[in-house]
Amino acid sequence: MSDLRISLVQTDLHWEDPGANREKMEGCLGELGDGQTDLIVLPEMFATGFTMRPERFAEPAGDGPTLEWMKAQAAARGCVITGSLAVDDGRRCYNRLYWVTPDRAVTHYDKRHLFRMGEEPTHYTAGSDRVVVTLNGFRILLSICYDLRFPVWLRQQPISGAPFEYDVLLCVANWPGARRRPWRTLLQARAVENLSYVVGVNRIGDDGNGLQYTGDSLLVDFKGEPLIDGEAGGAFVETATLSINCLNRFRDKFPAWQDADRFQLDKS
Repeated sequence: MSDLRISLVQTDLHWEDPGANREKMEGCLGELGDGQTDLIVLPEMFATGFTMRPERFAEPAGDGPTLEWMKAQAAARGCVITGSLAVDDGRRCYNRLYWVTPDRAVTHYDKRHLFRMGEEPTHYTAGSDRVVVTLNGFRILLSICYDLRFPVWLRQQPISGAPFEYDVLLCVANWPGARRRPWRTLLQARAVENLSYVVGVNRIGDDGNGLQYTGDSLLVDFKGEPLIDGEAGGAFVETATLSINCLNRFRDKFPAWQDADRFQLDKS
């Protein structure tokens, strides 16, 4: 296939209340299902908000109630669903982005860059692996919030002579409104420098730490032009269609990648 339909879910979250948030998300999605979208993107830590109490709210890795809810939603709606959760694998806690397919298969990415200003490194363990998934012929690089500030981590990594590792950069977030301009700017910058579509899904409302979120969820094309740019502070579910043919034509017409600096990423 040459198209990919992506649905962005921007909403408020109930603070540290997974059951209420699962119910809220289900209401937000409404009848969105088979034939209407290929991918539903939820915010970072959509079950709890950005909690620093994983000892109480982290769910078991691999079989927690919210992951089971995601599997059921993906199967019932006939599309992939993705979003991050606080999880505990029995040894460490992670801010883990789950990618769940309609056949209930699960891939995950653990947040690489932990937000030190919010004491995230005190409570969670950083991941070390980049994760690229494939859907409808699109290669999608997974990332979470603070990762967006680190262009080397998100830079295209040529593989086996191919210049592009991914076609879509996906970032879920709890990014406070006080820094909304960097959020919007960085999403567009990552698109331009990587010749890639970029999806950024953020929450709205206030959390239990007194932080206020304006959302500013965006889907931008390879030139940084918005395809979805919802009203700041408002809840919405919007879907846009991406074209792999349009992306490849632009990459051929404007081959800036041929002049990119070579480097090796140190993941230690």
